[in-house]
Amino acid sequence: MNAYQPLNCDLHDYLEIACMRGYDLQVELLDGSVYVAKALTTRTAISKEEFFILENHDGQQTVEVRLDHLLAITPLDPHASFGRITLGGSYCAV
Repeated sequence: MNAYQPLNCDLHDYLEIACMRGYDLQVELLDGSVYVAKALTTRTAISKEEFFILENHDGQQTVEVRLDHLLAITPLDPHASFGRITLGGSYCAV
C-alpha cells in the first residue's frame, strides 16, 4: 500500500456532513471502483491513516475506504446540501 496522503482539510467537511445526515452516496475510488452506500462515519487509525466508513444498503456490511483512495462522492438525495465533490488529488500540505 502506498504512503498515506492526508485529504485536504476543507474537504473533510463534506464527509462529515454526509455522515451527520446519513446520506446515501455514490462513492468513486481512484481505481475505478464505485460503491452506492450510506455514509456512517470517519475514523483515524493509530498510523494516522484516515478512513471513510460506509454501510451497504442491506445494513449487514460496512466498507472502510482510505481517504486518499477516494476520487469523488455524490449524494443521491435530490435535496442534499452539496452535489458531486471531487476529492482525488486534493491533499493537505504536510
